[in-house]
Amino acid sequence: MTEDEISYIVRGVIFEVYNILGPGLYESVYETVIAKKLSDAGLQVSTQVALPLIIDGIHFDSGFRVDMIVEGKVIVEIKSVETLHEVHHKQLITYLKLSKLKLGLLVNFNTDVISKSIFRKVNNLNNTSA
Repeated sequence: MTEDEISYIVRGVIFEVYNILGPGLYESVYETVIAKKLSDAGLQVSTQVALPLIIDGIHFDSGFRVDMIVEGKVIVEIKSVETLHEVHHKQLITYLKLSKLKLGLLVNFNTDVISKSIFRKVNNLNNTSA
């Protein structure tokens, strides 16, 4: 399954969960329900995935936690905040670079229109600069 195919399924589940639960709950609630629905759909889902930091060959257990990785290919970062800021977008891009994954979705559930609150981020794997 490609990243785009996975992303399509994830977006469908995001819409479904938003329509059931609505806006403004804790991020952990959305994460739990989305993970269950994706798993029920036959996708492999990992939540709160530790993301190590390796600099100059030294391994740091930095405490970075990715909300969700689907099929080992797509990162999903879930927010429930008044406003997404540039730092939220940069966080996902950094996670993509550190994990060497290609695609990520950033979603903010604290919104009136969920379709305008899902952002797709692509890691340019050819760009090795930080």
